Amino acid sequence: MKKSVQKIAAVFMLAIALASYPLSGAQAQCAMCSLTADSSVKNGNTQGDNLNKGILFLLAMPYAAAGLVGYLWYRKYRKKQEAEAPNPFS
Repeated sequence: MKKSVQKIAAVFMLAIALASYPLSGAQAQCAMCSLTADSSVKNGNTQGDNLNKGILFLLAMPYAAAGLVGYLWYRKYRKKQEAEAPNPFS
């Protein structure tokens, strides 16, 4: 029963994460940075686009780190559960 609740919670969290993923290009700049980047792009400069990509990269890193820690914690917990479970074939 407990494992089925955990599976449902995991699927629900995954669905929320996928639903919140932006399908179009996200703008991660403040108003002043956006105006400066737009004016520089009009003059043939590509730094505004790179600035936006850098901000999105910095935004994603904490989520990636938390996901990695969560996965490692889950894997360790799973190994501990398997070690404690009696083997029905012995």
